[in-house]
Amino acid sequence: RESDHRAWTPVSYTVTRQNATVQGLTEGKAYFFRIAAENIIGMGPFTETTKEIVIRDPITVPDRPEDLEVKAVTKNSVTLTWNPPKYNGGSDITMYILESRLIGKEKFHKVTKEKMLDRKYTVEGLKEGDTYEYRVSACNIVGQGKPSFCTKPITCKDEIAPPSLDLDFRDKLIVRVGEAFSLTGRYSGKPAPKVTWLKDDIVVKEDDRTKIKTTPTTLCLGILKSVREDSGKYCVTVENSTGSRKGFCQVNVVDRPSPPVGPVIFDEVHKDHMVVSWKPPLDDGGSEITNYIIEKKDAHKDLWMPVTSATVKTTCKIPKLLEGREYQIRIYAENLYGISDPLISDEMKAEDRFRVPDAPEQPIIKDVTKDSAVVVWNKPYDGGKPITNYIVEKKETMATRWVRVTKDPIFPSTQFKVPDLLEGCQYEFRVSAENEIGVGDPSPPSKPIFARDPIAKPSPPINPEAVDKTKNSVDLSWQPPRHDGNGKIIGYLVEYQKVGDEEWKKANLAADSCPETKYKVTGLTEGLTYKFRVKAVNAAGESEPAYVPDPVEVKDRLEPPELILDANMAREQHVKAGDTLRLSAVIKGVPFPKVSWKKEDREVSPKADIEVTGVGSKLEIRNTVHEDGGIYSLTVENPAGSKTVSVKVVVLDKPGPPRNLQISEVRSDSCYLTWLEPEDDGGSVITNYVVERKDVASAQWVAISSSSKKRSHMAKYLIEGTQYLFRVAAENQFGRGPYVETLKPIKAIDPLHPPGPPKNLHHVDVDKTEVSLVWNRPDRDGGAEITGYLVEYQEDGADEWTKFQTVPMLDCVVTGL
Repeated sequence: RESDHRAWTPVSYTVTRQNATVQGLTEGKAYFFRIAAENIIGMGPFTETTKEIVIRDPITVPDRPEDLEVKAVTKNSVTLTWNPPKYNGGSDITMYILESRLIGKEKFHKVTKEKMLDRKYTVEGLKEGDTYEYRVSACNIVGQGKPSFCTKPITCKDEIAPPSLDLDFRDKLIVRVGEAFSLTGRYSGKPAPKVTWLKDDIVVKEDDRTKIKTTPTTLCLGILKSVREDSGKYCVTVENSTGSRKGFCQVNVVDRPSPPVGPVIFDEVHKDHMVVSWKPPLDDGGSEITNYIIEKKDAHKDLWMPVTSATVKTTCKIPKLLEGREYQIRIYAENLYGISDPLISDEMKAEDRFRVPDAPEQPIIKDVTKDSAVVVWNKPYDGGKPITNYIVEKKETMATRWVRVTKDPIFPSTQFKVPDLLEGCQYEFRVSAENEIGVGDPSPPSKPIFARDPIAKPSPPINPEAVDKTKNSVDLSWQPPRHDGNGKIIGYLVEYQKVGDEEWKKANLAADSCPETKYKVTGLTEGLTYKFRVKAVNAAGESEPAYVPDPVEVKDRLEPPELILDANMAREQHVKAGDTLRLSAVIKGVPFPKVSWKKEDREVSPKADIEVTGVGSKLEIRNTVHEDGGIYSLTVENPAGSKTVSVKVVVLDKPGPPRNLQISEVRSDSCYLTWLEPEDDGGSVITNYVVERKDVASAQWVAISSSSKKRSHMAKYLIEGTQYLFRVAAENQFGRGPYVETLKPIKAIDPLHPPGPPKNLHHVDVDKTEVSLVWNRPDRDGGAEITGYLVEYQEDGADEWTKFQTVPMLDCVVTGL
């Protein structure tokens, strides 16, 4: 039976010998056995074993231990490990015996002195450089088993291996608050490295939540129930005498954010809305704030109403308020891991109270360099709320858009150094003040400044010299200085000194009165000798003087007159009547010449305006008439000579009246008019003549020709017996001139005149005493019918004609020859 049972189990067979083998027992269990003898009469009493018997194999010495390995070797020690034997001989191992043999010796010597059950042992006290072999044996209650196989020969010396580190975690680790996390890995190195854990460069110490476990080959840092403060940069260092290795992990323990930082600031308060602002949470929970949730509540009610949940800014406009009511504002921060506890404002009444600050006065600019300038302004009225910021803006003078010079707040200082200017560009600046209500109007723009380095005094002007002189003045000229000191040259100061005197006198009191590189020094005394010097001036001050090399004696310099004609005198001038005549010329000469204008060698008309300046002269006649035309001359004269120029001036106008109007060949229905061209054609070609007639009994003139270019005209279609007056006018491109009229009217009747000569007189027959003649009628009958023809003859060589007779016909026979 089993030792823990009371029931006996019969063995299934009967034996006649004094021994038996019991099969089917369970290894490791304890049993009791009993035996009874039996004969034919029956079974006798049982005899039991006095002790329980544990079923196991027969006990022998253990097998040899396995896997004897050398784990570490130094100059005076060796560390070995091994595994148990595969079979312990049927009995528990009671101890291990480690033996060593010095190479060169035959015997093994026991290393362990006491009972040792650990399977790792460090042999110490060895001599550096000696070489050993090691073996190990296992012992049980039976005795010592066979030794293990020997190690390879081991020489006592320090083993060196740099540390190695193999981590099971990445560079970053995100953990939710309350969760545990661990950082594990493996390492090696000889001699055995030292393992150190750091968090944010501070050594990590164990406590209730922080556990550090290090084995010869593994390392682990574990943290239970993590909190936000566990976030940080963790570093594990594995270090021995040969070097060190480090591993890093940025642990971020994330949580919902802490509440926004108060108090809630009411930047603007109005009757129907407010603008509030707050500060971000001190702790964003390790994750960026995704948005803020803003709610409002009437102070006399318990219901919170949503305003927005989409803003990411730390300011918000609270709309749709009722004037006079008091409100509270509640603000939550939200990230990916949840919503914070709320920040609740004080009560605030919806009413208009304050306004934005006034505009500052015009700012002042100082300390200008090529890339910066300092803007200075005075504090304006703050609108009832303290000023919290100043906004400084800049723009290039020719631009229209203002740009903020910085996004950072400027307060409480009332000056700011503006960086990042472009060298040489011209800038203006303005300033606005800001309070809780908002941004006020900007100041007037500052005076423009150029971005340049501070200005130094210029170098002296170059090569000053006297270029002209008169009996009381000297003209100086020079070149600009080589260096302007980084500032614009405002002008020049000219000084003079009488030879023999010590005092230098100023020719001009202010530099800006001489902006150019020349100057006329006046008020000098004729015959004296003077020295001259010139200084350049910029915003930094005056340069050193530059001297005219030689003294100058003040006296007139003689130059004959010279005339440079303007275009209005370079050729014949035509001017339309009524317009203005202008004649001008540039005059040169030293001393300046005397100027006189003449017309046709006589004084010009009093209506002419004559102007004489230091460089020329001009004649001007307004509302010109035809009589203003002619030859104009300009004469200039000084002691060195004289010069005269002339120009013909033609005043373009309507022509004068035609001349010598004559009427001839008067008939009953026509007459013939002739005339001469006007003495004055108005400066332009006569284009045509206008001929008009008038019945003396009528007041109206009637044009009979307006386009004739001839100086004669046949007036037709007259009414016989009517008396007529005629008049003629000339026209040019400027208009029609005055008419010339006939002095007496003419009467349209045919005049009586001798007839014209007969035509084609010739003989048709000749005899010794007579000639037969024939002829044709004349072209003109003289205004009446021809009554006859007077025939005359003349003897060849004689002077006198002899009348023959008057005949009515176109033929005649002359007899008596």
